[in-house]
Amino acid sequence: MPLGLGRRKKPPPLVENEESGGGRSGTPGDPQGAAGGGGDPAGPPPGLPPPALRPPLVFHTQLAHGSPTGRVEGFSNVRQLYGKIGQAFGIPASEVMFCTLNTHRVDMERLLGGQIGLEDFIFAHTRGQRKEVRLLKSEEALGLTITDNGAGYAFIKRIREGSVVARTPQIAVGDMIEAIDGRSLVGARHFEVARMLKELPRGSSFALSLTEPRRAFDGIAPRDGGGRGGGPPQMGSGRGTLRLRSRGPPTLEEQPSAFEERAVAKVDDLLENYMGIRDSELAATMVDLGRDAGDPDALAQALDSQLGDFAFPDEFVFDVWGAIGDARAGRG
Repeated sequence: MPLGLGRRKKPPPLVENEESGGGRSGTPGDPQGAAGGGGDPAGPPPGLPPPALRPPLVFHTQLAHGSPTGRVEGFSNVRQLYGKIGQAFGIPASEVMFCTLNTHRVDMERLLGGQIGLEDFIFAHTRGQRKEVRLLKSEEALGLTITDNGAGYAFIKRIREGSVVARTPQIAVGDMIEAIDGRSLVGARHFEVARMLKELPRGSSFALSLTEPRRAFDGIAPRDGGGRGGGPPQMGSGRGTLRLRSRGPPTLEEQPSAFEERAVAKVDDLLENYMGIRDSELAATMVDLGRDAGDPDALAQALDSQLGDFAFPDEFVFDVWGAIGDARAGRG
């Protein structure tokens, strides 16, 4: 499905331009990811104390390639989290490529997105070796799925088996895409990177400038959620999560319902199929919009208003509406 087709869209104000000042944790129009927007009008979820009685949320973190344990607190979005990690370890925030929860490995199933469990341990993956790879686009699709780190960098989340990229051993999941044919992609949003790769003509040769994450610790097993090892007590049950929002302050919530988990997974799959990106926070925002919409037209209007820079095709909007309905009915 070609990208950029469909209705004319307005600029988005919900999703953060992490890459151009946005991606998902740094958003369009709010490079710091802290654009206004109220808190949770419904109040704290059941089981969580009122704000005045809450102790500060403190998370434990390590550099994925090996480091002492640090502590981070007082962040509102992913961009600020990277800054706190940089302060904890004395490195520039720009060195942080992405974070995983409870494992030091480059495990895209445990990628830190829009939510952090109150008992999660954060592993920060930093820049490693740079590499230049030349590819021949011998097929229409390269077989890449792109995501972003919430602070300006797009990286590879999935490589389809048997694809052009899968046959290029120098490219791996977790590699940050810095440039295509010398054109810098730092600050570009993940869907823009996916679009550029898709629009390269079949049969063309091009160069990818990549940076891989630093690796070490390969013998260490992942941590289970809840293994804080003497950290400060956290409020609420182990099921609580800190949700980092594209706009407004973070909120404490219970873990997503079964409906929300199904719906977000389905919409994330649709994002990959239509646009070559995966973005669980974007998918969660779309599910929220779809839950409030009365019909597909209302959903289309909400997407135009809130996420217009993605230029979602009409077919995609109808599929999203269907996926939310299926998740609500417990199908699939």
